[in-house]
Amino acid sequence: MKTKMNIKSLYIVLCGLVLSFASCRDYMTEIEPGTIPLEDFFVSTDAAVQNVTGCYTPLMWEYNRTYCPEWFIGDVASDDALKGGGSTTDMADIYDVENWRTTDQNTFALDFYQAQYQGIGRCNLALEYINKMEIGIDSAFTQDMKDRLLGEVHYLRAYYYFRLVRLFAGVPMTLEVLRSSEDWEMPRATVDVVFTQILSDLEQANAKLWLKSEYPEADMGRATKGAAQAMLMKTNLYMASPYWQKHGLSKTAAQCYADAKAWGDSIINSGEYDLCPNYEDNFTCAGENGIESVFEIQYAEVAWGDYGEGFGFTAGSFTQILVRSRNSVIGGGWGFNHPTQNLYNEFEAGDIRRDVAILIPDTNINEDYQTITEEIYLGNVMLNNKYGMYRDPSDIGGGYGKWSLHATRGPLNNKQIRYADVLLMYAEACLETGDAGTALTYINKVRSRVGLPDASVADNATLRHERRCELAMEGHRWFDLVRWEGVAGNGLKAHMDAYKATETQEAQSHIQEFVAGKHEIFPIPQEEIQLNPTQMKQNNGY
Repeated sequence: MKTKMNIKSLYIVLCGLVLSFASCRDYMTEIEPGTIPLEDFFVSTDAAVQNVTGCYTPLMWEYNRTYCPEWFIGDVASDDALKGGGSTTDMADIYDVENWRTTDQNTFALDFYQAQYQGIGRCNLALEYINKMEIGIDSAFTQDMKDRLLGEVHYLRAYYYFRLVRLFAGVPMTLEVLRSSEDWEMPRATVDVVFTQILSDLEQANAKLWLKSEYPEADMGRATKGAAQAMLMKTNLYMASPYWQKHGLSKTAAQCYADAKAWGDSIINSGEYDLCPNYEDNFTCAGENGIESVFEIQYAEVAWGDYGEGFGFTAGSFTQILVRSRNSVIGGGWGFNHPTQNLYNEFEAGDIRRDVAILIPDTNINEDYQTITEEIYLGNVMLNNKYGMYRDPSDIGGGYGKWSLHATRGPLNNKQIRYADVLLMYAEACLETGDAGTALTYINKVRSRVGLPDASVADNATLRHERRCELAMEGHRWFDLVRWEGVAGNGLKAHMDAYKATETQEAQSHIQEFVAGKHEIFPIPQEEIQLNPTQMKQNNGY
């Protein structure tokens, strides 16, 4: 049985101690009955560890009103996946995301926005109080431990701001605990300021964090030096992209690509990571936190029905019930996030990654499956095979017998950064800095792992094809398309228009026209603008 971070007790503590940023308006200014002053809480290593662990919880952002992980945006907004469900009103907010109908009233976007600030609020509190803690307060609180904890928090704060900026562009930015609603009345920071702060936090994290190999088994899943370096790569690649450069960044594209390559050198030369020999093992419970894992959100199975919100990492991943087929024989899920035919066609003949990412039920395997009806709106019978179900080691039968069909959510972790992603980011940085030979080496390293022949040339088309196939249904695609402004170099609008033409007539009738300069990012939720109407401005076009 795998070990998970113990955060249930922490959750109880945080309920009484941590300032909540969930609505950006309500703050505790007096000590509630049954709580203790924060200064009296941060008096041991265990307390500091508990507080930092609580900073991870909003990564899931499932505890509030929505049941969609972040990668739902990256898949459904792109050409990789269809919403699915039973109708346009079945998770209507995601229907709007899929069809570029998102407005400032979208509760999905609001929940996401608020969850990131809850994470930021927890990080700011942890930084303030752990910095005050004296070395030797107990035997475990060494300088090395203090640095590690601070490094984790700097990493997480950067991660939350990264999530915000790539979805909303510039956002209000605070690096301190806010103790009144008036403290939140600030304008949106520029994209440049947010990205610069992200880099600063990640650099501090890299300086303080431990290597993955230095963590005990019980702490697997915490941020590491390699995770910080991977995010430094990713952030620089975003900043270098045509789309984000248009936001007036102080760092040039050339500087960003060079820095991304340098950080790639660091993580690759560390020897801490490698590709998992069997690609499919990345998406099994047994393969969690393995040699290819750079950073993943930790989940554990809890038999609480479909949701089980509230206890962060202890609450199991709802991706199982959300994504699994609506048919009871092969899943009994809700039938969302269906791979597109467009994605299916992207894979080369013999590419095993297609069948790992996409499951097409075969009526010949299980005769009961033929009872399914195509009730799935804007979808098809193809399923997300990476996160739609998880493999139960006790089930060794053939056909669909190898899938766990329980009604609760599964324990499978969500991979945020795999080493394959790092290698392809490195190849991209090499390509953009004129080192096509090295880029080709790493592209082919990824291809070789799945038995594909070497590519003969390293160019944008080859690299972008590999990223799409290697990372299919993991939530990367939309954000890649935005930063590349499409794939063929003719702009994101042209790309999405071409994709729309490949969809069914039914789907085309619902998909709105993609508007360049608007739909690359989401609108700021109106509820947040109303809390600060004089300083918060809406994104263009909304």
